[in-house]
Amino acid sequence: MKIDLSQIEDFEEYRAVPPGEYHCRAVEVRESDSPAGHTRWGIRWEILSGEYQGRTACWDSLHWSERGLPRVKFALQMMGLRSDGETDLKTDDIVGRSALVEIIHEEREDPTSGIRRILNRVSYAGYALAPVEVATDS
Repeated sequence: MKIDLSQIEDFEEYRAVPPGEYHCRAVEVRESDSPAGHTRWGIRWEILSGEYQGRTACWDSLHWSERGLPRVKFALQMMGLRSDGETDLKTDDIVGRSALVEIIHEEREDPTSGIRRILNRVSYAGYALAPVEVATDS
């Protein structure tokens, strides 16, 4: 096949949903080490309701470093977890938790390949308490 690809942009699209605020549940949490050597937890947020129900909204990372701990504390509060005093958390404590998650788009260029990646991410303070579901009597 003969084709001219000179006008085709080099980018990878990873956006599954448009920007906005979504009621989400943490469905997976992976622990890893960051390039800087501290622990981080990667959280996969799945949308619970609306047009995009069931889709992965994005992955977000909580960084257990001195610089990252204020955001960790805030995110834990918005997930309804204890965030005062000493606590012993495991990744499983996050799974199943819900929050309102603000999704924004981010564009990055891979320094090695030069390929642009467009993806969803959670803004720095992009968490809020999830709405309380009120049980109704039938």
